[in-house]
Amino acid sequence: MSLWTSLEPASATVDPGGSTTVRLRLRNTGDVVDEYRFEAVGPLAPWARVEPQVLRLYPGTTGSVDIAFAPPRTPDATAGPNPYAVRITPTEHPEATTVPEGNLTITPFTEVRAELVPPTVKGRFRGRPKLAVDNLGNTKLTASVSGSDNGDQLSYDIHPSNVQIEPGRAAFVKTTLKPKQIIWFGSKESRPYTLAVQRSGVDPLGIEGTYVQKGFLPRWLATFLGVFMALAITFVMLWIAYKPQVRSAATEKLQEAGISTLPPSPTASPPIPSAPTAAPSTTPPAAPTQAAGGAGAAAGAGGGGGSKDKETKSPERTAATAVQELATDEPDKKHICYRAFVKGKGWTEAACDGETAGTVGKNTPLKSLNIAVSGTKGTASAAFVHDPESTNGRGHYIAPWSGAADGIDNYIGSTKKDAPNLLGFTINVGDGAGAVCQNAHVHDAAWLGLGCDKPGEGEGYIFGGSLENARWLEAVKFTV
Repeated sequence: MSLWTSLEPASATVDPGGSTTVRLRLRNTGDVVDEYRFEAVGPLAPWARVEPQVLRLYPGTTGSVDIAFAPPRTPDATAGPNPYAVRITPTEHPEATTVPEGNLTITPFTEVRAELVPPTVKGRFRGRPKLAVDNLGNTKLTASVSGSDNGDQLSYDIHPSNVQIEPGRAAFVKTTLKPKQIIWFGSKESRPYTLAVQRSGVDPLGIEGTYVQKGFLPRWLATFLGVFMALAITFVMLWIAYKPQVRSAATEKLQEAGISTLPPSPTASPPIPSAPTAAPSTTPPAAPTQAAGGAGAAAGAGGGGGSKDKETKSPERTAATAVQELATDEPDKKHICYRAFVKGKGWTEAACDGETAGTVGKNTPLKSLNIAVSGTKGTASAAFVHDPESTNGRGHYIAPWSGAADGIDNYIGSTKKDAPNLLGFTINVGDGAGAVCQNAHVHDAAWLGLGCDKPGEGEGYIFGGSLENARWLEAVKFTV
């Protein structure tokens, strides 16, 4: 070997969002003048910069280059020791490539964001908001969730009450709010509450929401019942007061006329009416039927035979159509089919069981996904989209989970012209009891790699895509 190298220091430490520099010293131990080119390789290469990138050394001379590391303050900068390497390629002897290795330790940081979906819920007996907790740090997050309100007017059923979230992932906490007193009559009342995300050694993160409790019976119905009861009582009182006066006046008139009020003799009974000869029919008359070639033929003649001249448009082939075809051919297997709505192009053809839906490297974001399954007892999803009002460059969830049974279309996102770009998604099958895998391709990056949820482990769903506004979804793959 005609090259000697040394990293100073061999191990370094850097904070996410900061920078540090390592010096690489090298000596030309050969007998010819050579030019060396430098290239950072390994997982830290996107955050490394070598200056200068080319160095020319005479035999027996020593030179140095600086390697600057600037990992971002994102979940991608994994906390802990991270190996790196620098490839040194001599121009005169390219086959004698040298790759010195070092170690860079990235310090941990925590950043948690939580959002209520929706922030305001309404109900008479209960409300069911969901709390989305995002781990934006580079270490695993362990936290507990609790609820409180002023006046202790609500009770809280939180599941799960403890969460563990990997860096860059999110968890959904289901909450059931129950008022301790029912409003039987009257207008609705707003009851503010707070869900607190508590981490060890850190002040709790409070997320405020509002539960609007409705009355069991509306105010207008209570007023109506009150007025009805008052009228009924008034009617009864008037009837009681008026009835004796009628009897008294009738008796006086009879006495004046000299007519007896006794009943007639039992021998003068009225005749018995005869029975009808035929019972009335309860069957409605038959609806008039249209003669052949009647109104329909007239309509065809007036339109100039339009139905024959126009071509019949075939129905849209959705994800449910595709998965039903697979289920018919292979009823003993599980399948998942899906389509992607590409900006400016519309819906793609339905793809199934690991095929690609969308485009790769064409800078065309996805707006919506259409997913259907068979043999998995249904599926559910939620969309994570671009947030133009974000202060940290992150997106947000726009809606709670949307679910569908086997063979039924499920949609997330929106196909409207001004709809936000899809950044990511959450998905499960069988309400978390089944396994589903995903792989997502995002803007300015490659396929992020296969990710699967495991029944009985984790949160019962898998997240795919990115949290950053600038890295939207371009294509997806799913398997079950």
